[in-house]
Amino acid sequence: MPNSLHDANYISMELKVFLKLATKRERADVAAACHDSVAYLYQIAGSHRFASPFMATQIELTTRQVAAVSQGRLQTVPRATMVRHPEIFYGNADPLALSVTDITAEPDVGNDCT
Repeated sequence: MPNSLHDANYISMELKVFLKLATKRERADVAAACHDSVAYLYQIAGSHRFASPFMATQIELTTRQVAAVSQGRLQTVPRATMVRHPEIFYGNADPLALSVTDITAEPDVGNDCT
């Protein structure tokens, strides 16, 4: 897996470009594999909607399979380009953000009243 979207060894394209270059059948195959419609893929491609992490992963896997048989015409669509927070895939989270234990820790309920 690449560490960034700009990794030189990872050739990819945006979903919008993929859908434009794909045939009607290829678009339908990607949509069917994701249990959704081609219209919804266009909403994700146009940034009108964001894919869930699961759907983004399904789209990436399916576009990789379709691209493999397209003789170089199509490329894989990386999942991080379709979600609201791409750092969930690549671990580029803000180090200053609160951890889960900070959020779920029991509050200190001491008697601070004087």
